[in-house]
Amino acid sequence: QAQLVESGGGLVQPGGSLRLSCAASGFIFRDYVMKWYRQAPGKERELVAAIGTRTNYADSVKGRFTISRDDTKSTVYLQMNTLKSEDTAVYYCNARGAYDYWGQGTQVTVSS
Repeated sequence: QAQLVESGGGLVQPGGSLRLSCAASGFIFRDYVMKWYRQAPGKERELVAAIGTRTNYADSVKGRFTISRDDTKSTVYLQMNTLKSEDTAVYYCNARGAYDYWGQGTQVTVSS
């Protein structure tokens, strides 16, 4: 069955960087738009970035985050630079196409 597995989360100081990965299996990866969402405590889940034929980003992360994908590895990445405390959240990978798949999430904590 389809599966998305995120990795790369952790604790980082403000101004630091992290790279999230999401490995996909069980579906035709190249046929899907891949997205990263995040959900902070007490807040709704929000779209961070998406990549299909083009990329788009939430205003809050433009210029700091970069989404990319490697269709040969069925993997999507989120490079996060200049991290801020407000980036603290659980980050989820999403595959949107004929079906809608979600990963289990990875915690990102930005704190000194």
